[in-house]
Amino acid sequence: MYNISFLPTFAIAMETAAFSSTPSLISPSINKPFLSQELNRGNVAKLGILASGDGSNFEAVAQAIQTRQLNAKIEVLIYNNPDAYVAKRAENSNIPAVLLNHRDYTQREDLDTAIAKTLQQYNVEIVVMAGWMRIVTQVLIDAFPDKIINIHPSLLPSFKGSRAIEQALASGVKITGCTVHLVSLEVDSGKILMQSAVPILPEDTLKTLHSRIQAEEHKILPAAIAIYRLH
Repeated sequence: MYNISFLPTFAIAMETAAFSSTPSLISPSINKPFLSQELNRGNVAKLGILASGDGSNFEAVAQAIQTRQLNAKIEVLIYNNPDAYVAKRAENSNIPAVLLNHRDYTQREDLDTAIAKTLQQYNVEIVVMAGWMRIVTQVLIDAFPDKIINIHPSLLPSFKGSRAIEQALASGVKITGCTVHLVSLEVDSGKILMQSAVPILPEDTLKTLHSRIQAEEHKILPAAIAIYRLH
C-alpha cells in the first residue's frame, strides 16, 4: 500500500461516483498533501497518449494538467481511427495529434514501430494508453520498457481482455471496477498501480455500469500517472 496523498478531486476513501449514489473504493487511498510533492517536482513529465475512440480519459488527463493536479505535459496524441472524437479534443487543447491507422499496417509490429518512432520524435517519456483498443507487441514494450500505462475497465486480474464490463455482468459478480497498470506482453497482466472498485447494482445495464466505471477511470488515471512518477 502506498502512503501518498493527492488533491481533494482524487481524495476518495469512500466517494460518491458521478453517475450514482453508490460508493466507490480507490486503492491506494489518495488525499491532499501529495499535490505539493507532485507539483514541486523539478521535471515535467512528457506524456504521449494513445487513444482509439471518444477520448474521455485523454480529457481527464488534460484537465488534471490544466488544473495543476498533475505536473506533466501531453506532447502528442496518437489515434488509430480516423473518425475518433479524441482528435477533436486534442485540437481543442492545442495538442499535436497523429493518425496511425492500424488498417494501413499488415502486422502489429509494423504499427508499433511507427508508434514508437512518433513517440520518440516528440521526446515522450511516459506512454499512456487511454482507451487504446490495440494489443501492443514487444516492439513498443522494448522501446518504452516499464514506461507504458494502461487503464482497463475491471478489477484485474479478473476479466482481462475485451468486453470486460460485459464479462463482469455475465459472471454475476457483485463488485467490479477499473485498474491502472503497467503494460506487459501478456494482455492486462502488468504491475497494478491503482484500482477503483464499483458495486454492480441489481438494475445495472451495460450502459449504466459503464458510466459509473468510466467516472472512476477519470479519477484514477491522472492519479496513477502521479504515483508512477514517484518510482
